[in-house]
Amino acid sequence: MMSVYPGIGDHGMIGDLQTAALVSRDGVVDWWCAPRFDSPSLFASLLDHRRGGHCALTAAGTVRQLYLPDTAILLTRFMGPGGVGEVVDFMPPDEGPATDAHRIIRIVRTVRGSVDFSFACRPRFDYGRAEHRLELPAAGTAVFHGPGLDLHLQALGPLELREDAGDAVAGFTLTAGQRAAFVLTTASSGPVAAPSEVEVRAAFDACRRYWHRWLRGCSYRGRFRDTVNRSAITLKLLTYHPTGAPVAAATMGLPEQIGGERNWDYRYTWVRDASLSVGALTELGFTAEAAAFRRWMRDRLDAGGTASGEPLQIMYRVDGDPRLDEEVLHHLEGYRGSAPVRAGNAAADQIQLDIYGEAAYALAERDGIAQIHGWRALVDVLDWLAEHWDRPDEGVWETRGGRQDFTFSRLMTWVAFDRGIRHSLTHARPADVARWTRVRDEVYQQIVDRGWHSGRKAFVQHFATDVLDASLLLMPRVGFVAPHDPVWLSTLDAMERELVSDGLVYRYDPSASPDGLRGEEGTFNLCSFLYVEALARTGRVERAHYTFDKMLTYANHVGLFAEELGQSGEQLGNFPQAFTHIALIGAALALDECLDGRS
Repeated sequence: MMSVYPGIGDHGMIGDLQTAALVSRDGVVDWWCAPRFDSPSLFASLLDHRRGGHCALTAAGTVRQLYLPDTAILLTRFMGPGGVGEVVDFMPPDEGPATDAHRIIRIVRTVRGSVDFSFACRPRFDYGRAEHRLELPAAGTAVFHGPGLDLHLQALGPLELREDAGDAVAGFTLTAGQRAAFVLTTASSGPVAAPSEVEVRAAFDACRRYWHRWLRGCSYRGRFRDTVNRSAITLKLLTYHPTGAPVAAATMGLPEQIGGERNWDYRYTWVRDASLSVGALTELGFTAEAAAFRRWMRDRLDAGGTASGEPLQIMYRVDGDPRLDEEVLHHLEGYRGSAPVRAGNAAADQIQLDIYGEAAYALAERDGIAQIHGWRALVDVLDWLAEHWDRPDEGVWETRGGRQDFTFSRLMTWVAFDRGIRHSLTHARPADVARWTRVRDEVYQQIVDRGWHSGRKAFVQHFATDVLDASLLLMPRVGFVAPHDPVWLSTLDAMERELVSDGLVYRYDPSASPDGLRGEEGTFNLCSFLYVEALARTGRVERAHYTFDKMLTYANHVGLFAEELGQSGEQLGNFPQAFTHIALIGAALALDECLDGRS
């Protein structure tokens, strides 16, 4: 039975390293953009169940969904009165150049008894704004002609496609041992060869081998291996292979509050998120992904041309295009009525000075600046930053309530100079290290003098407030304070009293520090995992372990997290969220280190 609006967390994700799709626990593909993550949608019923479009392959009965172990292959099981059926969903990984050809393969079979299945393919091109024309050129074949992109559907097995109001549908019954398959392929023009059953099986085997081979490169051998592996696969799925650029999430418009206006487009590459994403993968031994992103970062620094006029802007399209014009899709009602639905992101024009710290963090990883080109890029950024660091910005949370002197922005500015100074002795190209050192110390002193609030006995969100901010949980990790420093312990204690609820952490209090938006938000999963890491490194290891285990109970049925959690533990915001899985990996590594006595 197809839900009108399934829970945000009631999905698994499949992908081919250039785009990704969500499959609900009902067996419905209700989100897919092609040919890239940031392309207009083909299926978007998650944002409007009538106008968005979907591809449903369903049966009656109790439903269970899981990933095949250590893969991105999703299995949905239907246990009905007459038997047990299964749908296997996957996308063949594509490590080639950018292409318009992408494929979702849906294999359906009955493993016990007899099961009646229902299939419907109802694409809606360009976020549901464009008409399409259906063609049925041969038995078992349908072509949906859209503007600039066609969707080809091939059906294999004992079934017959028929037209239904311009869409393709089928009803069929499979008994134990029988199987069928549906193959959805995008193409810019021309015919697409119909795959045989043998080719579909070969694609499945190749996909499974790919993920097993990729995970063999993981160096993690700790206590939380299944959880960390799932997070690593999720980060890999959210990385656009042709350029090495990770996106923040697979979706857009999913609300931070049901019915609210905090609905953003996360299908882009944030310098901050991406830098930390490749950092997490590097810590797990996946160095190729980190090297690819560093090349992408250096290309952005060379290209310039940002909307803000700065050397970097906070986010880009996956191909490096800095133009992310925001538009409101008024024709979509939004997830459970959560409007407006936005495509594009106006925050790209914001000034957020912390990104230079994250960029330096990424470029300074292992061999990132070992190459002359990488070191030159870092030197140029730091020389520019030495002239432009002391000014207000919009901050890490992209608030739309005006610029402030945010403490986290100063913290990451300190990181930028600190990493540059550390690596300066290993490079022949001259750099003004004395100036960098002077600026680094000025930034440090400013944070201590103005970011510390004597009344709160804590570091605060910005220099003109007493509001606490969970982004500062990163202070010990980046080396600004020692984990056992009394100043830091006092800050952590203040956060626990005000921002932590049963181990779940709010970013900040919007009512005390207005961010220019109406409504509320849930606890922030990124911050909750940063809190676990902070607890572990301060020596509160038993509480950190317990908090981590409790946090994992909020994962969805296949181990994925959205951006936030609601009052009842429901997933909120875009899904799945890379930042959450980055912080999960960091928390797991810190816990292992502390539990093993290596901290």
